[in-house]
Amino acid sequence: MPRLFWAALGAAAGVVVVRRVTKTAQAYTPEGVAHGLASIGEGLKEFAAAVREGMDRREQELRVALGIDTGTLDAEQARQLLEDPFGDASAQQPGSPRPDA
Repeated sequence: MPRLFWAALGAAAGVVVVRRVTKTAQAYTPEGVAHGLASIGEGLKEFAAAVREGMDRREQELRVALGIDTGTLDAEQARQLLEDPFGDASAQQPGSPRPDA
């Protein structure tokens, strides 16, 4: 009986080893490499889509915060605010630090 147990255990271990070796060998064939690269490409596409979605969401938040979409600022005022966020007011106040100084 113990011999039958060890024979069955050896056969099961042999099957597991052969399956793992076959799977690893398949990964290094041209088809396996192509499949791996395709899955990497899909991951990059998903990542790029998530980044674009986040950028769009943040742009909408900034547009509302700057008043561009609400009509409180016109395009020229928004452009000036983006170029010089502190405006001329900080330059006129003595002793006020400039962030770019």
